[in-house]
Amino acid sequence: MEYIKEILCQLFSILIYPGLLFLAVAGLTADWLDRKLYARMQNRQGPPWFQPLADFVKLVSKETIIPKSVDSFLFKVLPYIAVAAVVSCAMMIPFDGGEALIDFPGDLIVTAYFLSIPIMCFFLIGWYSSSPYAAVGSMRVLTQFFAYEVPLTLVLISPAIIAGSWSISDIAYYYYINPLMILFNILGFAVALITMQGKLERVPFDIPHAETEIVGGVFTEYSGKLYGFIRLAVSIEMIIVCALISAVFLGGSLGFEGIAGFMVFAVKLLFLIFISALIRSLMARVRIEQMINFCWRVLTPLAIVQIIIAVCIAYNLNRPQEMLEPMDNDSYVVEEFYD
Repeated sequence: MEYIKEILCQLFSILIYPGLLFLAVAGLTADWLDRKLYARMQNRQGPPWFQPLADFVKLVSKETIIPKSVDSFLFKVLPYIAVAAVVSCAMMIPFDGGEALIDFPGDLIVTAYFLSIPIMCFFLIGWYSSSPYAAVGSMRVLTQFFAYEVPLTLVLISPAIIAGSWSISDIAYYYYINPLMILFNILGFAVALITMQGKLERVPFDIPHAETEIVGGVFTEYSGKLYGFIRLAVSIEMIIVCALISAVFLGGSLGFEGIAGFMVFAVKLLFLIFISALIRSLMARVRIEQMINFCWRVLTPLAIVQIIIAVCIAYNLNRPQEMLEPMDNDSYVVEEFYD
């Protein structure tokens, strides 16, 4: 009986909360908020609250057209792999203030790895499509990925170094106990906000989907429910990326648990979505070489500076109280004693 109960609990976590159903609702809500904020910043009305859901239902109900010249298996399965990858990330992020459903040392690295899977899927989607626009878009996806992924990974490591843990739950708890330590990650937080736009392929880094240049980019050949699930994967990815940044840079739910913890976490997600919409409304699309130069010449050095700051802070926090005691033979021994 206990075995059956455990299986049902796992199925509930995967399918309901914090799994597919919760992330689908949260992703569609985030999509609506982003579009609404973007419209209001441009002095437009914006869509009604049910518009993202209506768009998804409309796409699912339409016929899916598969070009004859593509690999039909990959063409069909890649959107679902992208959705599965971003849903898997939710299992390692504490949304309600407690421990994540899957909590282990190193889950920060695993989450960053899983977030790269949708990018690889989008690259393959465009590469195996029959459209030249999709092929160009896929090359831009991969080129852009190598540009922003380095500074993004470096700044995600920085809070972990100070917290002394590679677990997302432990990092969030550490900054709840030591809120002033958040200030030492402000530079990394700024870099994370900018690279988040590249991760989500949003303005000014929406180069792989430039409608005025390459029509629909990597998704040019997609239609019907397959395109609907691609849109769903992108919406869920926004929630996951914002939740990850909130957990490692802003202290997660600040020690609150249950409904209160979830509400605190939701407020931080709204703040990050607002910042993303603000960047989207203020900036124009840049060229691919401009994006690469900016990431490698500006963001990566700033990320390295943030790593150096984190290492210095971590060393001072764990500095031995007894250092280098002299011995009779004029050699030295280091006695490590930590608080």
